[in-house]
Parts: sequence; C-alpha cells; structure tokens
Amino acid sequence: MDLYVAHPDDVGAIREIARTSWEHDYPDILSRESVEAAINGWYGHDRLREELEDPWTHIYVATADDAGEGAGTHGIAGFAHAVLDGDEGHLLRIYVSPDARRNGIGKALFDRVHHELGRHDIDRLNAMVLADNELGNEFYADRGLVLAERAETTVGEETFEENTYSLDLT
Repeated sequence: MDLYVAHPDDVGAIREIARTSWEHDYPDILSRESVEAAINGWYGHDRLREELEDPWTHIYVATADDAGEGAGTHGIAGFAHAVLDGDEGHLLRIYVSPDARRNGIGKALFDRVHHELGRHDIDRLNAMVLADNELGNEFYADRGLVLAERAETTVGEETFEENTYSLDLT
C-alpha cells in the first residue's frame, strides 16, 4: 500500500470510491438521488480540485498492494478527507472501496490524517459518520475516539443523524 497527498488526477477515483462506498454501506438508507447529489456537491470535479489547492484541506489516497482486486481508477483503494479549523481538525470522511476493506487501508489513512493534522498543533480531532453506519462508528471507537455529539446532517435532500467522535490531543 502507498499513501500520498491526492492530486487532480485522483479526482475520478475519489468520486468513484465515495459512490461505491455509499451504495454498499447505505443501500436502504440513502436514495440514489442523495448519493448523486453528495457526489456532485462534495466531490464535484471543480470543487475537489479547489480543495486540493486549499492549504487547510488534507486529502490523502491509498493504493492497494495489488492494483487488481479492490482497487479503483489508478489503483486507488481508499481516501481520507480532512480540514483544519483553528485548533481543531475535522476528519470529514474516510472511504475504502468495499472490495479492499479489512486490509488496513482505513487504519493507515486514519493514522496519516492523525499524524499530519497533529503537526499543526491541534487540540482535538473530530470525525463525522452517519449514525446508521455501524462499521464507521465502530472504526472511530476502535481508534480511541469518543462519541461527543449527535446532530442532523443533510445528504442530498434527505436529513440524517450524524455522530461526531472526538479525540483530545492536548
């Protein structure tokens, strides 16, 4: 596995991994319209390219060891998307292609974000995940993050409960 800072050539793979992850993880929760709205809103080509140039945004991609199974475009198997906001880091998303899961890719992406954001002397790392995503909630709890807040978020035109997990770094 290789981890690196995402670049514009990775936009298509990032969009595809987000799409396949949402379709796999939320088939009975997110409508196709909501998935498409999120892909186009959060990971639209122009918006994603702008975020890649933003010094406060950190997007990392992971390649699969074997560019075959579990790997999408350019051999990319997962990505993490985080932002810095004052003294806090916000891990907005970690997505791993469903076929590449259970190989340590998500953990490696989390560790990279934790390390890189920690270099900015943040006091807290927050991670957001839909409440109905059992695997995602377990993932953050297993990394030592604690459920800190429940709120509503909008995906497409639908409203969902979202959990925010936090890790105090002070």
